Amino acid sequence: MTDAAPMWLRFLSGPDVDALAITSVEVVDAVEAVLAAHAHGRTVFEPRTHLVPDNGGRGHFNVLRGHVSSLGDHGVSGIKVVGDFVPNYTLGLPSELALLTLYDPHTGVPLSIMDATCVTEVRTGAMTAVGARHLARPDARVLGHVGARGTAFANVTLLDSLFDLEQIRVTSRRPESREAFADRLREVVSAEVVVTDDVASTFEGADICVEASRLESPAPLVRREQLAPGSLLVPYGTVSALEPDLLQGIDKVVVDDWRESRSGRFGALRSQVDSGELSQDSLHAEIGQVVTGERPGRESDDERILFWHRGLSILDVAVGELVLRRAEAADVGTMVRYR
Repeated sequence: MTDAAPMWLRFLSGPDVDALAITSVEVVDAVEAVLAAHAHGRTVFEPRTHLVPDNGGRGHFNVLRGHVSSLGDHGVSGIKVVGDFVPNYTLGLPSELALLTLYDPHTGVPLSIMDATCVTEVRTGAMTAVGARHLARPDARVLGHVGARGTAFANVTLLDSLFDLEQIRVTSRRPESREAFADRLREVVSAEVVVTDDVASTFEGADICVEASRLESPAPLVRREQLAPGSLLVPYGTVSALEPDLLQGIDKVVVDDWRESRSGRFGALRSQVDSGELSQDSLHAEIGQVVTGERPGRESDDERILFWHRGLSILDVAVGELVLRRAEAADVGTMVRYR
């Protein structure tokens, strides 16, 4: 080997990322900007792949790969691996733990390794919020949220930052989980937080309905009759909680990326895509097309709209790059010699 200058990368732990105190506004802006870049062809995006270990069905890994040309001087590339392990709560662990690596796309030099668990949570919440900004009624006052996992808190708080919510209804499979989630929300939101026992009482009459359940097998928890005229439904559970014919009561379906929607074996609308009920012809738009004005968002107060987002790698790259630049400016993290 020839002599060469040492190469270093920045390791950012979970506490390092938390210490940067990046705001909700910054995350939402980063997500909306990268969606516009995606609509304008300024990203390189690969649908996620799955690694399903021989672990008795305890969970699987998602591998997300993406590049965003609009970041920095010549773009940033990244790969995230995130586990999806529903039973982790029995061990006192989060169900989703993620690691993100960022790279210089001109040289392949690694720039950073970071705990992306928080990145995953906030970019998911930001995608929900951006979708609602363009697809929900501006006067939305009641939010119904199914699920109390890590991304749930970001969903609710970011939606609360965009809408003048009066009531937030929450439910989940385990009573202790939904009660704890409600208590956490009451510390940071001014809206009334109501704990409900089931999906029907959570969604009926709500203006925005978010389904982030943790099912082990498909179950028809969300039904057409629960969705009020003018409501927005955002389902993104790994396993579908929708009744099979729910789309017959939906006026518009918007996704984050159609190619991503067709990939893999998981997702809230997997059966509808596989059967052909949801196709490129019946799809209204990708959210980036709505953000840039290429396609309309909500056009009437009584439309029922469904926004399905599976999670795009480019969101992780965009938020991860924001974290890295802030860490560099504040000299946060640990410099690790790569070679």
